[in-house]
Amino acid sequence: MSDLDSQTPYWDAVARTKTFTHPLHAPWLRDVPRDATVLDYGCGYGRTLAALEQLGFGDLSGVDTSPAMLSRARDLHPSMRFAVLDAPPALDRTDASVDLIVLFAVLTCVPRDTAQHGLIAELRRVLRPGGLLCVSDLLLQDDARNRERYDRFAERYDAYGVFETSDGAVCRHHTEHRLRSLLDGFDVVDDRRITVSTMNGHEATGMQFLARAPLGRHGRHGPT
Repeated sequence: MSDLDSQTPYWDAVARTKTFTHPLHAPWLRDVPRDATVLDYGCGYGRTLAALEQLGFGDLSGVDTSPAMLSRARDLHPSMRFAVLDAPPALDRTDASVDLIVLFAVLTCVPRDTAQHGLIAELRRVLRPGGLLCVSDLLLQDDARNRERYDRFAERYDAYGVFETSDGAVCRHHTEHRLRSLLDGFDVVDDRRITVSTMNGHEATGMQFLARAPLGRHGRHGPT
């Protein structure tokens, strides 16, 4: 990814101050075996991994582009496994080796189309056939503040919905169609709309998807 699509200096600078709030929807994971291999891509300071641990999952690991975020994560969760993404979106994982991947508020931090598609393709590579991908991200907002900044930055970034925050990040909000199109290679099992507080304290509408990776040619299923 280019610097715009990882923005490591920004995330390192704010690693100790930001709070993330996208909720883990436990009913979606009710039937997933607790010994499933779970990866949180863009794990930040490990908040979602902690929620997964509380649900009984044990094989948990997280990756992120920000060393400072992972330093905070290790301080908060010393028993968990974390690794820096040196060349995102590439994962140091073999093909079809992960049962469940969590991708929470990550696409909003990856503004460009090409980088978003590359990220989803890499997650599909490492997911086992029938494995699950949980996505949570932000939709285009309809309030005046957001509409103004979508309009203001559309030409600069050649995409409506990409904008700069007041503290220096470049982020992206999406149409529901855009998020669904990124999951074209998956079977979307369920979805739901949510209301969350953004990292800068604004209420926003988001959407969550539970998607299943396609079955392999031998028909082997992942967690159900």
